Amino acid sequence: MTTTNTAPAEQWQKVQDQVSNIRKETARVIVGQDEVVEQMLVSLLCKGHCLLEGVPGLAKTLLASTLGHILGLKFQRIQFTPDLMPTDIVGSEILQTDSAGGRGFEFTPGPIFSNLILADEINRTPPKTQAALLEAMQEKQVTVAGKTRKLEEPFIVFATQNPIEHEGTYPLPEAQLDRFFYNIRIGYPTIEEEEQIVNLTTGKNLPTASPILDTAGVLELQDATIDVPLPESVVKGILKLVHSTRPGSEHASEFVNNYISYGAGPRASQCLAKAVRALALLRGKPAASMDELRDAALPILRHRITPNYNATGEGITEDDIIKKILP
Repeated sequence: MTTTNTAPAEQWQKVQDQVSNIRKETARVIVGQDEVVEQMLVSLLCKGHCLLEGVPGLAKTLLASTLGHILGLKFQRIQFTPDLMPTDIVGSEILQTDSAGGRGFEFTPGPIFSNLILADEINRTPPKTQAALLEAMQEKQVTVAGKTRKLEEPFIVFATQNPIEHEGTYPLPEAQLDRFFYNIRIGYPTIEEEEQIVNLTTGKNLPTASPILDTAGVLELQDATIDVPLPESVVKGILKLVHSTRPGSEHASEFVNNYISYGAGPRASQCLAKAVRALALLRGKPAASMDELRDAALPILRHRITPNYNATGEGITEDDIIKKILP
């Protein structure tokens, strides 16, 4: 897929057609969850990793695998368990014997060597194994036996965790949480959507989606996202919003000073700047606006601010705080 000879207007139309086709194919398999699908697409376009939270049975795995199939990406699911080892993720060197009788170590790649990784129930494995993802998520590379190996682009991690189950889990440290571009919370479907789910998935012919793109096409979409204009007014809105989450800042309200221990860091501003561009692209807008900023604020900020004991005691959540300070 090349666009070197394509006029800007034609290229924009091509991108919009691709986005429309991706949404249509996704809707054939996933009922409802339009906002969640949009947020996952934003993460993909921004080369950002995504943390999905929701009770069991809300199609988190199906969402990730369906998007991977539609986008033509190499997909791998890793089930995180208490006995999972780092080598189970990144791979290891195994002693091999060749046809001539010689022996030597040969690297066997782990499932991390894919385009789209689903880290299922990531908080069920100990910190040592969770940390095996850190280098891959941040540096797009892994180091085994002293040798560094680059991961193929695009490389995106979708991780899931169950927010209502705490026994036998290992909470993600703040440093790892900050590496997730989006924190998406998936809710229950409506009764009409659930009726449609039952009708679609309990018969003989299960719905399937067709591939729309390939890895080269996804990389093109990621490049197109960067080209979406970001007005200065939106940049100032991003900076003001992020600074207003920091207690003691000149932009922080009395509400923030009373209920937040630690606010969002500069990475939040960077992620918001990327997300508003991607949202504008997905919605067919010529430039990012404050509407996109308001829609991107919750999934980007909710895992980057730390409510204090006052908030916990009064039942005030991260989402409550963010909604209170939105422009």
